[in-house]
Amino acid sequence: MLNLLIIDDEKYIRKILNEILSKEGYVIDEAVDGDEGWNKFYINTYDAVLCDIKMPKMDGLEFLAKAQKLNAEIPIIMISSLGDVETAVDAVKRGAFDYLPKPPDLNRLLITLKNATDKLGLIKTTKKLKRKISTVQPIIGESIPIKKIKEIIDKVAPTDARVLITGESGSGKELVARWIHEKSNRHEGPFIEVNCAAIPTDLIESELFGHEKGSFTSAIKQRIGKFEQADNGTLFLDEIGDMSLAAQSKVLRALQEGKIARVGGDKEIAVNVRVLAATNKDLLSELETKNFRLDLYHRLSIVLIHIPSLNNRRDDIPLLTDFFLHQIAEEYGQEKKSIDKNALEALKQHNWTGNIRELRNVIERLIIFSENTINSEDIKDYVLHN
Repeated sequence: MLNLLIIDDEKYIRKILNEILSKEGYVIDEAVDGDEGWNKFYINTYDAVLCDIKMPKMDGLEFLAKAQKLNAEIPIIMISSLGDVETAVDAVKRGAFDYLPKPPDLNRLLITLKNATDKLGLIKTTKKLKRKISTVQPIIGESIPIKKIKEIIDKVAPTDARVLITGESGSGKELVARWIHEKSNRHEGPFIEVNCAAIPTDLIESELFGHEKGSFTSAIKQRIGKFEQADNGTLFLDEIGDMSLAAQSKVLRALQEGKIARVGGDKEIAVNVRVLAATNKDLLSELETKNFRLDLYHRLSIVLIHIPSLNNRRDDIPLLTDFFLHQIAEEYGQEKKSIDKNALEALKQHNWTGNIRELRNVIERLIIFSENTINSEDIKDYVLHN
């Protein structure tokens, strides 16, 4: 069943549309003006909207503009009186699906709604197909911890919940973040990554929030920060445990209010961003030493995902090894090399302090120096002695 929102300040129009469309199987929700319509549209999910043009508090064009910014895929059909036809045409130019005169002709109403919902269904199907052909590297592994992480990603990705990803360096925190974005409703939007540990403390605020020209000595032109770049997408704050307390305070404010201000600027800028964060630090210890804000920790950790070290998921090493043998061979334009059982066992027993990143580097080294089949002697020569 399809959910439909009707926004009109005229009660008899809402009644007529409700009676007609309920009989056609639509689930109807009503709003008496633009304000109420916007509040319902913001909270609920609809397959289409019928919206009057002239209404008190917020007119149809205002509603259209806000709804387009929130979710441009939901078809909005404007309802206009004879004197509003020109405005209705303008609304279509601004992104409305179509317009209907008052009172709407039954056949045209049903055909327009069918076309609108068919288009929405096509968009959803296209999204699913795009996800299937995604170029994001898969999460390799069949161990219990990895299966659990995949389950969590599937559940949390379609929401806008913030996620804090923890784990050692090289364990795959960025990959998990990318898959949360890829499987989310924001996947067509940008995925913007910030390595908080790699940015000098005095530049982190400019990097995140941008700056105005002349706001400091080297600010020779305006800069758009990562929060604005990630609008309608995902912002990944990697190594957030290394962020300064001053920057933490501003990030907290941005999360609370959904607004940012560029360095040296007074204007508040609304941003629609999902924030994912990651760290290799023990943030609970950082809280005790006052190096990390408790309120920011709670804002970021609505969902916690901990990625185990490779040493704690050794059963996945054969799968990872095979994946990297294939991937690197393709990059080099070579035939894929094989690896014998003894060599594979030696890899499983190795102490992987660098986790997945180290394993990939080792496989690349073995491909370069080994013959067609990687054996245990190759492991001794090019892994254990390095």
